[in-house]
Amino acid sequence: MTTILLTGMAGQVGRELASLLPRVGCVVATGRRQLDLTDPDSIRRAIRDAAPSVIVNAAGYTAVDDAESEQALAIQVNGVAPGIIAEEAKRIGALLVHYSTHYVYAGGQEKPYVEEDPPGPLNVYGKSKLEGERAITAVGGAHLILRTSWIYSTQPINFVQTILKLARERQELRVVEDQTGSPTWARELAKATVELLRQEQLARQESGIYHLSATGHTTRFSFAKRILEISRGLSHAPATLPAMRPVTTAEYPLPAARPINVMTSQSKIARRFGVEMPPWEAQLEDCLRELLADGQRARSAPA
Repeated sequence: MTTILLTGMAGQVGRELASLLPRVGCVVATGRRQLDLTDPDSIRRAIRDAAPSVIVNAAGYTAVDDAESEQALAIQVNGVAPGIIAEEAKRIGALLVHYSTHYVYAGGQEKPYVEEDPPGPLNVYGKSKLEGERAITAVGGAHLILRTSWIYSTQPINFVQTILKLARERQELRVVEDQTGSPTWARELAKATVELLRQEQLARQESGIYHLSATGHTTRFSFAKRILEISRGLSHAPATLPAMRPVTTAEYPLPAARPINVMTSQSKIARRFGVEMPPWEAQLEDCLRELLADGQRARSAPA
């Protein structure tokens, strides 16, 4: 049976992968204690001990705004460590699956980005992820670099959970209207990864960079609005929703600059592997249904 080494098992995507990857192999799941991306020796030791035929790197520095003041750490984790993983993967003949981000783009074009469009990250986080991509590519082993977008999950800290929390606390929500992307549920990203690994030999032949996000695009404002509308329909949002006020990126300054348009074309991965993710609204509804079910189970559990 295929041995799969998973990094970042406690993260949004890592948790979903830890649950789903056993469908395609024997999983060795690691967190920072077992594989520390800031420690090259820890990386090499974990990989050599596991001797996997597939490595799925779901670990990374994901605090976009904090990266502006922790540049060295972000570069080490997102830029340097993937290169070390790629070196070890190549040494043992393992396929490396690595997650990157739409933040590698500047966001200045009106049409969806394709993988061949030149990157131009606006913030440290995007720059660090681009360095990781380039490090993996330079090593030259078998790899899939998956650029994804606006990840959320049933875990507490993400855009979906933040909007639900603020809706219970405030009478008005100010949400950016001029940023466009593809909200992607971590569960569906993990499912798509499993489908790719079912085609491991093809993946080895078709090494490269691929966009992998939900089908369709929306703005941050429309995303937030749909979160509340669907939640109210599923009965776990306030009966009276807060007023929604659209604002521009300029009116909502953050430490890290955000690209405006991060629409990406998913046609390459669909063409090469036949993998296509569900529409973003369908993913969102499924995630919110699960959140509601989790909440009901928690309330009915004995104290």
